Amino acid sequence: MGERVAEVERKYEGGAPEVGVEGVAGVAEVRRVEADELDATYYDTAGFALATHRVTLRRRTGGQDAGWHLKLPATRADTRTEVHAPLGRGDDTPPEELRSEVTAILRGRPLGPVVRLRTLRRRTLLLDDAGRTLAEIAHDEVRTELPEDDAAAEPTNRWTPGPSWTETEVELGESGHPDLLDAVEERLLAAGMHRAASPSKLAHALGDRLTPPPRPPAEPATTGLTAVAYLHQQVTALLALDPAVRRAEEDAVHQMRVATRRARSALKSFGRALDREATDPIGQELKWLAAVLGLERDREVLAERLARRLAELDPELVGKPLRRRLRAPDTTGPSPHTALLHELDGARYFALLDALEALVAAPPYLRPAADAPAEDGAAAAVRRDHARLRAAVENALSLPPGEERDIALHDARKDAKRVRYSSEAATPVLGDRATAHTTRMKRVQQLLGEHQDSCIARDALIALRAAALAAGEDPAPYDAMVRRERDLAATVESDLPAAWESADQPL
Repeated sequence: MGERVAEVERKYEGGAPEVGVEGVAGVAEVRRVEADELDATYYDTAGFALATHRVTLRRRTGGQDAGWHLKLPATRADTRTEVHAPLGRGDDTPPEELRSEVTAILRGRPLGPVVRLRTLRRRTLLLDDAGRTLAEIAHDEVRTELPEDDAAAEPTNRWTPGPSWTETEVELGESGHPDLLDAVEERLLAAGMHRAASPSKLAHALGDRLTPPPRPPAEPATTGLTAVAYLHQQVTALLALDPAVRRAEEDAVHQMRVATRRARSALKSFGRALDREATDPIGQELKWLAAVLGLERDREVLAERLARRLAELDPELVGKPLRRRLRAPDTTGPSPHTALLHELDGARYFALLDALEALVAAPPYLRPAADAPAEDGAAAAVRRDHARLRAAVENALSLPPGEERDIALHDARKDAKRVRYSSEAATPVLGDRATAHTTRMKRVQQLLGEHQDSCIARDALIALRAAALAAGEDPAPYDAMVRRERDLAATVESDLPAAWESADQPL
C-alpha cells in the first residue's frame, strides 16, 4: 500500500486573492514562495463512483508533491486520508496499490480520466519561530478540461475547455494546531471569502453531473428512517473498513464482521417496516459475508484463547509436541487472509454492496409501519427483541448442564446481539434510555460470548487430544486445559441468572 497521511484542510471561495495573515497568534513568519504550475488528471468510473463516495484519485505533475494521490474521507472534521504513490515511468494507469484501496467502491468497473485540472498555485507559508511550517495557504487559479467525448473510463488525449474558478485552501502543517485554522479563517471571512460549496476541485469541475448519495437524517422522524439511518451507518462502515481488511490491519476483520452483523440484525429487527421479500435475500448474503469474515477472526480468537490456556499449565506438562500442536498453522489450503481476499474480490461481494447501496437509496418501506413515529416504532422493535432474548435465556437456564444447554446459550448469545444492535439503532430517537439498554445487553452478550468461546476451545482441545494420543503423545496437558475450559463455562452458567436479572429491565 502507498504512503498514508492525514490531510487537514479547509477550502474557501470569493474575496481578494491576497489576504493579510500577519500577526496571527503563534505565527512567527509569513513567507510567500514561488508559484507552482500543477497539471492533474483525475480518474473515476463512467458513473463517477469514486466522486460519489467523496473519493478522488489523480495523477499530478508539478509542485512539491508530484505523484499519484488518492484522497479518502475521514471521520474527523476538515480531514481526509491521503495515500501517495510515485508517478512511475510515464504510465497513466492508476497504480494497483491505490486501486486496491477502493476495490469495494469500484467493484470491477474500469477507471479512466474524467477531468484535467491546470492550476496556477500561489503559496504562503505560516512558520513558527523554528522555521517549521504551521500551515500553508494556497491561492489557486483553476482551469478545467473535460474529455472531448464526455465519457469516463475511456483512454483519451482529447480534451475540451471546462469551467474556471479561483479558490483558496488552508492546509495544516505537521507542526500546526487545529486552532490555527480558526484564526486564519477569521481573516479570510473578514476579507469577503466563504467556505467552498464543493468538497473538492473534482466535485466543482463535475458540477451537476455528480449526484451525491442520499444522507439519512441525524434525528429520524419515522420508524423507516430510523432503520435506514442505522443501515446507512453500517454500509458506510463496510466500505471504510474494506481497505483496512485488505491491508490486514489489526481488528479490521472483526470490525467489518460486526458492521455486517449489525446490518443483518437491523433488517430483522425492523422487519415490520421493511419489505422482507426485498430484504431477506440481502440478509442471507450478509450472513454469508459474516461467515467469510469469521474464518479468519474465529481462528484468531481460538489461537489467543489456547495461548492463554497454555500459559496457565504446569510447566512440567508443557513440551515441544504440545507447543507445536497448539501453534501449528493449518497448511492444508490457502491462509485465511488469502481466502478472505479472494471472496472480497469476487462478484458475490460486489453484488451485495450494490444491493445494500440500492436499499438505503430507495428503501422498500412497508406502510403504515414505516411511517409510524420513530420513537414508537424503535421502542417496539427493541421490546420485541428483548422479549425474544428473555425467552432464550429462560429456556437455556431451564436445561441441565450439557450439550443441549450449550447450544441454547449460543442461541441466546445471538439474540443478545440482536437486541443490543436494535438498541443502538434506536439511540438517536430514544436517547439515554436506549444507551443504557444497549450497555446492559452488551454485558449479557459478553458473558454469553465467554461461554461460547469456552465451548469452541474445549472442542478444539478434545480434537487435538485425540490427534496427540494417536501419535503416542501425553494427553495429560489437554485434559488439564479441557477441565479449565469446563470450569470457565460453568462459572458463566452460574453467574448468568443474576446477570440476567440485573439486565432484564424495561426499556
